[in-house]
Amino acid sequence: MKNGLLIFLLLASASAFAADTPTMDPQVASDHIGDARKAIQTKNWAAAITELKTAVREEPRNADAHNLLAYSYRKQAKPDLPKAFEHYGIALKLNPNHRGAHEYIGEAYLMDKNPAEAEKHLAALERICGNKICEEYADLQRAITAFKAANK
Repeated sequence: MKNGLLIFLLLASASAFAADTPTMDPQVASDHIGDARKAIQTKNWAAAITELKTAVREEPRNADAHNLLAYSYRKQAKPDLPKAFEHYGIALKLNPNHRGAHEYIGEAYLMDKNPAEAEKHLAALERICGNKICEEYADLQRAITAFKAANK
C-alpha cells in the first residue's frame, strides 16, 4: 500500500509540474545578447540593434545590453551618436563601473570631436581598474592619442 501511495504522489506531482511548464522555452535577454554578439562579429549592425532592442525591452536594467546597443548604434555605417550616448548613459547609470561602457562612450566622444569628455572616462577607467594597463584603459588611451595626433 505504501508503494502504491508513493507512486500515486510521484505521478500526481509530475503531472502538476507538467501543467505549469510552458510549451515553448521563453526567450530571455541573454539569448538576444548572444545573437547580437554574433551579429556584431559579422558587423551586421541592423541585426544586432534589433536583437538588443528586444533584450533591453525584456530586461531594461541590463547594463551590458544597453552598452552593446549603444556600441551598435555607434558602429553602423551612419552612426547614430545621440542614440549611442543615450544607451551608454543608461548603462553607466545602471553600472557606474562598467569598463566597456566607459571605453566606448569615450570613443563616441572622440567621434563627436570632444576629447575632453573622452579623457573624463579615461580617468574613470584608471580609477575603476586601479591602474593604467587594463584593456579598456589602454584602448581608450590609444584612441585619444590617435585623435590628438590627427587633430593637431
